[in-house]
Parts: sequence; structure tokens; C-alpha cells
Amino acid sequence: MPDVITTRREGAILEVTLNRPKANAIDNKTSRLMGDTFKAFRDQPELRVAIVKTAGDKFFCAGWDLKSVAATDEPGSNDYGIGGFGGLQELRGLNKPVIACVNGMAVGGGFELALSCDLIYTSDHSSFALPEIRAGVLADAASIKLPKRIPYHIAMELLLTGRWMDAAEAHRWGIVNEVLPKEKLEERVWEIARLLASGPPLVFAAIKETVRVAETLTFQDAMNRVSRRQLAAVETLSCSEDRLEGPRAFAEKRDPVWKGR
Repeated sequence: MPDVITTRREGAILEVTLNRPKANAIDNKTSRLMGDTFKAFRDQPELRVAIVKTAGDKFFCAGWDLKSVAATDEPGSNDYGIGGFGGLQELRGLNKPVIACVNGMAVGGGFELALSCDLIYTSDHSSFALPEIRAGVLADAASIKLPKRIPYHIAMELLLTGRWMDAAEAHRWGIVNEVLPKEKLEERVWEIARLLASGPPLVFAAIKETVRVAETLTFQDAMNRVSRRQLAAVETLSCSEDRLEGPRAFAEKRDPVWKGR
């Protein structure tokens, strides 16, 4: 049996692969493993970017493993682990870029797993759906996130009907960044990952924290917190060596060397 979660590292990039045939559905144990993996990524300073992908071509991820729930007869037992379902959507302090490499059907919690990432690249044969309505289950993360990211009525249609959305439509609504032929997908994802890995990690951390905090604030309240350096990542950036490296590199007509400190 293959490992359910495998990782591959190239420099500052960590690729995390879910491999749980036949549909890459996530049960509680798998979710806890994913949470531990992403926590380790979060806490290792030398790692700067993560890629989330799955094995196979048919399913990116079928979401919550309902068969596992039915077999254990524990509908209320949802010990998903440190990062919540799939290890990402409730993982606090994750201030590093995460890229979803979606190949195949992203269904229910699989769709939510992709939405937990900062960038989403998908193959042209992929599709997305939130069929929880048919199982009498709330698509909780999607209900919170989708109406803020795409037009309200489209989000509600997806949530209330459980209909399928192909990759082209997902791109049209801005849910995914790019749609590519399957054979080009991973190449493009790694190209973006390497670009981000060469960037300023403290700035990325400040961006992610600012975006996260600003989601619940008015514009002026968010600006006040940033300008007063009340956000930990912004404060770290302001007092860092990297804060001076950019201007120095520009003045010296060279590429900046980011140290993350």
C-alpha cells in the first residue's frame, strides 16, 4: 500500500501529495496526517512555498470520506486535526504561499481544500462541485468563503443546487488562476512555486497576515493596524534585514538576496 501522504522537497519548495485511491477522499486519520504535514511546513523557516496535489487523473479529491463515516457510525466525530479538514483551512499562522495543483474532480471538501490555498492551477478536464446538499451536510468552509470570492448568486447556486462547474467556468469567475492541458499543469505550478521561492518571504508573510486580518475589518481599521505595526508579520518585516535589502539591491543594480530575517 502506498503512503497516503508523501512529500517531495526541492530547495525551499515542499510538494505534498495525497494518494488515497480511488477518489482521494479524506477521513479523519488522513486529515490529521495532512495537518501535521502542513504544520511542519509552517514551522520550518527554510521552507517557503508548498504545492498541494493528489495522485491520479480522475479525482483531485472527493472530499469527506462518507463511507468511512458510515462504517464507523460516528457522524459527530470529526477529529480533523490541527489544521481542520484537510490540514489547511483552519491552520493558524500559515504565512507562506500554498499552491493547489488541481487535476480531476474537486468535490465537496476537495473543492474546499483547493479554496484553502492561495493560488489554484487546474487541468482543463477538471471540474468542481459542492454536493453536500444531497447528503444533508453543510459545506461549511465553502459557505463562508465562496460568497466573498465570486458573485453572491453564483456562489449560492453552487451551494444550493450542488451543480457541477467545469474548469473554464471556474476560471471565468476567478476561482482558479489558470486552466492548462494536463501535461502542462505540473510544469506551470512548479514554475510559479520557484518564482515565489525566490521572493521575499517576510513580505509574503506580511501580505498573508494583512489579508487574513483585513477580512473582518473596515478598510480604515485594517490600515490603522498595519500603519501602527500591530500585526506580528508586519512588525517583523519592518525591523528586518530584508526590509533594507530591496532598496540596496536596487541602488547597486543587482538582484536582491532575501534571507528571511
